[in-house]
Amino acid sequence: MDQVDIPSEFVVPLIGITIDAHWELHALLMFAIWFVLVPVSILAMRYAKPKPRPYGVPDAAGYFFSRMHIRGLYTAITLTLLGGGLAVIVSGGFSGTLHSYFGVGTLIFGALQIVSAWTRGPHGGKYGHGSDPDDPSTWHGDHFDMTPRRVWFEAYHKTLGYFTLAMAAGAIITGLAQYWIGSMAVAAVLLFFVFAAICVVSEGLGIRYDTYRSVYGNHPDLPGNRKRSGL
Repeated sequence: MDQVDIPSEFVVPLIGITIDAHWELHALLMFAIWFVLVPVSILAMRYAKPKPRPYGVPDAAGYFFSRMHIRGLYTAITLTLLGGGLAVIVSGGFSGTLHSYFGVGTLIFGALQIVSAWTRGPHGGKYGHGSDPDDPSTWHGDHFDMTPRRVWFEAYHKTLGYFTLAMAAGAIITGLAQYWIGSMAVAAVLLFFVFAAICVVSEGLGIRYDTYRSVYGNHPDLPGNRKRSGL
């Protein structure tokens, strides 16, 4: 669909009111979600974890990095579904453009990220929900024990997360090709370099802690550490 084919008005069903189609708001919403909210949620999970201790830290699941990652991504997918659905309604259906395919791909991969999170299993750990810090027999959980279920969840969730971001970037780029907003293109480039700089500095300072060791501890006798003793 060329830019001239983008509808500029939308007739509200049932009441018949015609309103202007503000595509810049759709673009701004998707840009804010996938170029700001999602990267921040990922960077928080990657670089905002507490420094590992022998047996982890109390209430690790309530730390900022975990809350930001989970709530941020749930918000992102919800808003993307709403924004994408409204775009389809205003357009009068699926447009079949490259932008629409990237958008649908983003929705599918993003929704699968949420679904995969439901299969990760219980956390466990010394300070886990229902655990007795003085009784190691109560510490068991898929994450604490690094069961095959948890291992494969992490393999899928982390890997497909990059594909989801690639789809979103493709949707933003092709969207700007259809509906050019110069300021948004400049902001995208600037944010790319800002996030790249954050990653480089954080890696250089050595604050990318392993999630398991940050949450449960770096003691060599912990099950997750024993299974990865060579790492």
